[in-house]
Order: sequence, then C-alpha cells, then structure tokens
Amino acid sequence: MNTLKNQDVERVLNILADTYPDAGCALDYGTPYQLLVAVTLSAQTTDKKVNQVTEGLFKLCPTAAEMSEFDNGELERILKPIGMYKNKAKNVINLSRILIEKYGGEVPDDQELLMELPGVGRKTANVVMSVAFGHQRIAVDTHVFRVANRIGLTDEKDVLNTELALMKAIPEDQWTVNHHRLIWHGRNLCSARKPDCEDCPLNGICLKKM
Repeated sequence: MNTLKNQDVERVLNILADTYPDAGCALDYGTPYQLLVAVTLSAQTTDKKVNQVTEGLFKLCPTAAEMSEFDNGELERILKPIGMYKNKAKNVINLSRILIEKYGGEVPDDQELLMELPGVGRKTANVVMSVAFGHQRIAVDTHVFRVANRIGLTDEKDVLNTELALMKAIPEDQWTVNHHRLIWHGRNLCSARKPDCEDCPLNGICLKKM
C-alpha cells in the first residue's frame, strides 16, 4: 500500500487543523430532521444549492409532520434546481412518513435504523450521527474520497474501504472534525481537476497519487 507513514499522517492532520480551524458542516439546518433532509438532498449537488432550496422549504415544512403531508408535485418544483428532484422528493416524503409512523416524528440516533430510511445511505447516516448526535464518524463523500487517497492517508479504490482505512489512520476522537477538514480542503485547494498544489500547505508531504 502506498500511504503516508504515521508521522506524516500526524503532520497532515496538524496542518489541516491549522488551515481549517473552523471547519464544520456547511449545510443550514435547525433540527436533526432538517439536517437529515438536507444531507439527503445533497447527493450530486453542492451544499450551497441545497441551502438555497431548503431556506424556503423548511419554512413550509419544518418537521416530518408537515413534510409527510406535503404535495409531491410542489416538492418536486421546489427541488428542481438541485437535480434528481423527482427521486429526492419521493424519498423525502416517504422517509418523513416513516419517521412519523415508527419514531414519533423524531430522527433515530441509530445508524442502522437511519440507513433503512429511503434515500439514506452510509454517508448520510454518518453525517447525521456525527453532526446531529455527536458520535465520531467519517462520512466519505467525493471530496473526502479524492483528498484522502490523493494525499496518501489511504490507498483505496472504493468509498467503504476508504472510510475504514481513515478510521484506522485517524484517532477516533478526531474522526468527525477531520471529515470536515478534508471536505474543506477539497473545496478550497484540492479540487478534482486543478488542485492548487503550489499554494497547498500539504505540498511536500502529499503523495499526489490522483
């Protein structure tokens, strides 16, 4: 495996901490339910676009109760700017109904139960578990996958193994915060097509594998 040595992993984590001291969830939400919906909507789009859509949506439907009775066609119209809107609308309404029927409208603090909800995969469940409920998790989105494997924190070909490898490489009490820092690094400097290696604070440590 072509990965960084332990001392270099520690250096990377320290540099990311210094570079992104305020890194956190970029989605706007007020409750665990709103976070769950926002993360579900964020698939294959940007957090900025999701925030633009949910600003009005959460005024109309702030809880699962309102969303479960919301008109599907109207929800599709609201979600159209973020793409995949038909499937996302169906999932959001259906997961809201399940929350009402099974959990009294509350979001369960349980990863397996979250992943049983429509449109909720491992990444979404990890975000909700960490951000809403304070558990240490690493949610691997496109940024985390790219940056972790490019730098050399991991050397994996798929999302799940990248998550598991990061859990071994990073101390458990730092999983959540480094998940956010890797995302911010991917957005700010380590982009997919044109990474800004010249201005990157990890230049000289990074293995630049991708």
